[in-house]
Amino acid sequence: MRVLIRYFFRGVRLVLTPVMIISEKLSTPNAVERSDAEQADVDKACEKLALYQFRTCPFCIKVRKEIARLGLKVERRDAQLDPVHKKALQEGGGRVKVPCLRIENDTGNVEWLYESDDINAYLHRRFGTA
Repeated sequence: MRVLIRYFFRGVRLVLTPVMIISEKLSTPNAVERSDAEQADVDKACEKLALYQFRTCPFCIKVRKEIARLGLKVERRDAQLDPVHKKALQEGGGRVKVPCLRIENDTGNVEWLYESDDINAYLHRRFGTA
């Protein structure tokens, strides 16, 4: 019975994966407009951010949409398919849970921020327009 349930959910995942990817592409919002100087400052600040994610995780999609809406260039690290990123997430953040935003501050300290709503709130506070 357990094997049957496992294969059922794998089948559902196989069907839903392309649907989720296509819907993300179709519903991603346009980026906010900034001057070239402002965008350069934002890009510089984003160099210290990295998003650990799974490609088809709905909460990761939610964060990626906010990143796109804010016009951010945040490095994306696939913690599902890349064992190096998965290990870094486990060792740095303490658990393999996505989405997770790795934030390196100016002093070199690293903060690991979990939960899509918390990540979106942080990004909006830091990079959102007034």
